[in-house]
Amino acid sequence: MPEFSVKDWNQYHQPVFSKEIIEYLDPKSGQVFFDGTLGLGGHASEILEKLGPKGKYIGVDQDQSALELAKERLNKYTDLCCFVHDNFRNIGRILKKLDIDTVDGIILDLGVSSVQVDDEHRGFSFRFDASLDMRMNQKQKRSCYDIVNTLSEDELAQIIKEYGEERFSKRIARRIVLERSKGAIESTKQLADIVLKVQPGQKNRQRIHPATRTFQALRIAVNEELVSLKEVLDECTAYLKVGARIAVISFHSLEDRIVKHKFRECVKEKKLKLIVKKPIRPHQDELDINPRARSAKLRIAERI
Repeated sequence: MPEFSVKDWNQYHQPVFSKEIIEYLDPKSGQVFFDGTLGLGGHASEILEKLGPKGKYIGVDQDQSALELAKERLNKYTDLCCFVHDNFRNIGRILKKLDIDTVDGIILDLGVSSVQVDDEHRGFSFRFDASLDMRMNQKQKRSCYDIVNTLSEDELAQIIKEYGEERFSKRIARRIVLERSKGAIESTKQLADIVLKVQPGQKNRQRIHPATRTFQALRIAVNEELVSLKEVLDECTAYLKVGARIAVISFHSLEDRIVKHKFRECVKEKKLKLIVKKPIRPHQDELDINPRARSAKLRIAERI
């Protein structure tokens, strides 16, 4: 993990939609909150101030390193927090183990965290020449290296197309298979260079780096992000008290589409009502502080 001191928390990690989360979830003294993506505890630190000594905050993260840093940041709330190393898709198992039936609020802050992207050893970004890893849960066996070097050309093309919405998916998959026939593809730089070879002249014409969509797709596949999201959304409604709210922050259209459709389905089934009809987007003042929030969308629904 990148090294920084506790005093640098706010400078280093800016939680997205922090004001909106407090406004719409409206945490109160004694309530119980489930945070499926604790990260560095940015949202947690603000909500815990509202929960008081009788509240409970269940902070879940599949990244053990992030969890340890969050514990450090939230050390004054130790008595109120349950730190859980797990995937939020297992919300039922997590709450059962804690002997909790229902909660007053759920937060899901999706995607990869800034700490993961900025860690040059984790392989999430082509800004660093690192091993092809991309595992959010470092105890997980399958890494990006395994996917890139073992899946068939058709399987790779499908992942890159479906999860990256990349129009050159077939060409990229074909080139990956060709290059790995000469020797294993081991680093982020190797992979990024392969994508660039498929898209000559694109680097200076695109707003984003040509390898961005391929890296996103492989990261989603490695961590089963969309599968996990569908599973937690299928389950979490049952654990919300009547009147309790769920807030989901997404960072790309694939995630947001799943959330939108699931919320609509729950509205038809009279399980939820939408608190905001359209997703909330970051205000300019937030973007000035945290440019990475530019693609963020926040959807909120309430149990009925």
